[in-house]
Amino acid sequence: MLLEAVYHRPRLNWSYAYDHETIHLRLRAKKGDLTEVFAWAGDKYAWDNTKELIPMTLFTSDAMFDYWECESVPLYRRLKYGFLLQKGHERIWMTESDFQTERPANPNRLFEFPYINRGDVFIPPAWVKDAVFYQIFPERFANGDSSLNPDNVQPWGGTPKPDNFFGGDLQGVIDHLDHLTELGITGIYFTPIFTATTNHKYDTEDYMQVDPHFGDVKTLKRLVDACHERGIRVLLDAVFNHAGRTFAPFVDVLEKGEASAYKDWFHVREFPLQVVDNIPNYDAFAFEPLMPKLNTENPEVKEYLLKVAEYWIREVGIDGWRLDVANEVDHEFWRDFRKVVKRANPEAYILGEIWHESAPWLEGDKFDAVMNYPFTDAVLDFFVYGKLDAEGFANSIGKQLSRYPLQASEVAFNLLDSHDTPRLLTLAAGDKNKLKLAALFQFTFMGTPCIYYGDEIGMDGEGDPGCRKCMEWNPAMQDRSLFNYYRKLIEIRSSHPALRTGSFMFLEAGPGGTKLAYERSLGDDLILVLINTEETAQTFRVDVQERSWENLFTGEPLRAERGKLSLKLPAYGYAVLQANLA
Repeated sequence: MLLEAVYHRPRLNWSYAYDHETIHLRLRAKKGDLTEVFAWAGDKYAWDNTKELIPMTLFTSDAMFDYWECESVPLYRRLKYGFLLQKGHERIWMTESDFQTERPANPNRLFEFPYINRGDVFIPPAWVKDAVFYQIFPERFANGDSSLNPDNVQPWGGTPKPDNFFGGDLQGVIDHLDHLTELGITGIYFTPIFTATTNHKYDTEDYMQVDPHFGDVKTLKRLVDACHERGIRVLLDAVFNHAGRTFAPFVDVLEKGEASAYKDWFHVREFPLQVVDNIPNYDAFAFEPLMPKLNTENPEVKEYLLKVAEYWIREVGIDGWRLDVANEVDHEFWRDFRKVVKRANPEAYILGEIWHESAPWLEGDKFDAVMNYPFTDAVLDFFVYGKLDAEGFANSIGKQLSRYPLQASEVAFNLLDSHDTPRLLTLAAGDKNKLKLAALFQFTFMGTPCIYYGDEIGMDGEGDPGCRKCMEWNPAMQDRSLFNYYRKLIEIRSSHPALRTGSFMFLEAGPGGTKLAYERSLGDDLILVLINTEETAQTFRVDVQERSWENLFTGEPLRAERGKLSLKLPAYGYAVLQANLA
């Protein structure tokens, strides 16, 4: 037993309240080392009458470690606990301070979950688990009101450039909501819509006004109301890390220098403000002079931005915020942000843009979720680039699942491309088979899937500005077969709770392998997904219970025989199978 690999700590993703009654415990061990693990748990004030050994299950694995998990519903919402580790006949007890061969005489030195305080429990909005998001870059989605067009607007469908405009606006989104409803979308994430000078609007000039090229507050209200009537939630982009060069307080600092009343709204290293060798003498997003970084620790800045966050929820009824460059803003600001937003709408979704491991932001006091780019990387590396084999992919997904509490994974924002990346079809070098398999995993995995506008009809595009093309509305130029595939994915996901909130387990993901089989399960809803990433046919033989199955794509019935389900899939073939309990 390699005890050096065993790890647990009584917080974060290792010991947490899943809801107001339930505690989840996790333990890490060397991969393949332990044969059984138990949590030895009870109430610290009634130990002798409540202690029990709770079997732990192998929750997930990565390349080096196994992660064991169990849940406890303690009578009095508190828990004292240790672990019993077994490898064959070898037994070791783990306490908070050491490992020992004998059962501890008393619970004094065990780990402790002191109490499930309701205010400490991390409970993201439940609706997000069931949502399917669609990301819209407003300037390029649809031109619905030509009277709002910027000067020198280009004909719709022209070549996107960093500084050109095509006249997309909010009315254009309203005009095309039928497209989203037909697809099955239940959430929209808009990149910034507030007044700014660029086509992307990440250089905010006025946080309290809709950009006049997009419409006004009345138009936004009509859009939000129209979305809500269709069961579509609306997420706006909050750019609170930085403002724009035309933001009035920054203009004042530019004009008055150190005499400006707003000098402490920004991180200025010296006056007057200037750019030397392409590096401004004030902090900015990257080194972009047009995007000065806001000092969110300044009380006046904080008050202003928190009023912005509250205003658009109360005034227009939006359903949450996506937070740009979220990991560069101080944690205390986000704690206060969460309090303000949740008071305005307890069901608001708070989504942070962080491209890496994000546990410090997912403890229940800041964000509900982050944009899950580690998921993106794993999916692309396996399905699109072929950099990972099936085992490597399973290990990457396992590592990701081990990092966060279950409730965070259930609402993770799972995307495959965005306005910041090349489009999925371009990444796949135009191979729609690879695109479809990547999307299949996205829609049958834990978390909230998001489609980047136009992916569903076969749009391509390199990185910015190529990924920000005008939406293609000519039916003759749309891939309706691909649209129908996405619609079917959404229909299957929406019809099966197991695909949204069920457990997840790999059944086949071998070294060097190009076959993937995994199970999603919730109560009587049992789903088996088979994916062949090879350019040749392959046969799956998966250990399952003796029962009949139905292919949800084709309606074809299948039968397991002698505990195995056998199915031949063509090149780049796939199957989503539902177990019939009868």
